[in-house]
Amino acid sequence: MKKSNWKKYAVGLVSASALLLVACGGGSGSDTDASDSKDGAGSTELNIAVDTGYIDYINEIKADFEKEHDVKIKITERDMFEQLEALPLDGPAGSAPDIMMSAYDRIGPLGQQGHLAEVTLGNEAQFNDTDKAQVTIDGKIFGEPAVIETLVLYYNKDLIEKAPETFKEVEALAKDEKYNFEGEAGKNTGFLAKWTDFYFSYGLVAGYGGYVFGEDGTDASDIGLNSDGAVEAITYATDWFQNVWPQGMLDITSSDAFITDQFLAGKVAAFIGGPWQAQALQEAGVNYGVATIPTLNNGEEYQAFGGGKGWVVSNYSKNKEVSQAWLDYVTTTENQNKFYDATNEIPANQESREYATGKDDELTSAVIAQYKEAQPMPNIPEMAEVWAGAENLMFDAASGNKTPKESADESVKMISESIEQKYTKE
Repeated sequence: MKKSNWKKYAVGLVSASALLLVACGGGSGSDTDASDSKDGAGSTELNIAVDTGYIDYINEIKADFEKEHDVKIKITERDMFEQLEALPLDGPAGSAPDIMMSAYDRIGPLGQQGHLAEVTLGNEAQFNDTDKAQVTIDGKIFGEPAVIETLVLYYNKDLIEKAPETFKEVEALAKDEKYNFEGEAGKNTGFLAKWTDFYFSYGLVAGYGGYVFGEDGTDASDIGLNSDGAVEAITYATDWFQNVWPQGMLDITSSDAFITDQFLAGKVAAFIGGPWQAQALQEAGVNYGVATIPTLNNGEEYQAFGGGKGWVVSNYSKNKEVSQAWLDYVTTTENQNKFYDATNEIPANQESREYATGKDDELTSAVIAQYKEAQPMPNIPEMAEVWAGAENLMFDAASGNKTPKESADESVKMISESIEQKYTKE
């Protein structure tokens, strides 16, 4: 599974789109701006842009759709995030595809800014409330769910018989001398988690009662990252950084590599990671297992962000009707089953999740089980300010620069001020 580098484009897409809305009249996608929808034979040409890994899948299922709808599908190979970043420019220029995939957290802003077409859920019964929330903003739907992902726990089967089920068991690993880190007395790598990265630490913060934007992730005036629960979570993580983990865990730019290197070297019993990391572990020949993240010490579950991807339609497309039909077609149970078989990515369709679970794949089962506890990542534009403002939420406390409370208050202050400056209307 490919890592969703959604944060990489969050700020750039929002600001670029805002400028283009002024220049392009709000991105309404008039027919005069779109490319000709007919090919030389007179059939409708539907341009679908996807990552390299999805091309074989599209080729496998497209024939029946082309026949039923008298359409010719043209596949464009392009990185998803490059395509999303380019849409505000490609759309008005008439060079955007009709259909593409989008990370869930980009669907809200792009839809709100007028770059994505409003759609309906043709397979609505197969999506739960979390799935629907991922593609909805302001009560409008701008995509159909395709993929789900969230964080899981990896563990070394050669070191421990089964995955820890509670953080008390995790803490016991950190007291096992066989995981002591050479070169730093008193430090231990039995369990590792990239908690300096807000995407990884949010599940801990949320499990203790912290939150981003209100109860449903849509109230940008209600930021709960400095609540009593959030501070308790930061305090707990700070103890790991200061009293258990080596200094390398503090460096957000290199901690990923540090965790992987230590795990491959047999120095880590378990770590929290994303589904995109499984392939590297498999290729390295590690005897690893995948499980849900252990229950927190307060009895609550680790509530990581639930993410993934959905199919979307460009608002500049001349072929919105047949594009809607494609979204309904590609998210049926049959085609989502084929999607899982072709990509090993977890389908959003509920029946297809059952199908995938039946394949007896640990990663698949762990993601689906963990996703039940996941919180939909807020998809309002203000979320871009959270990634920037929460960058040092853990680091400042873990490094001793601030107390957990001071670190939390400072992050919330930065987020609130940025939102007020950029999003408050006169």
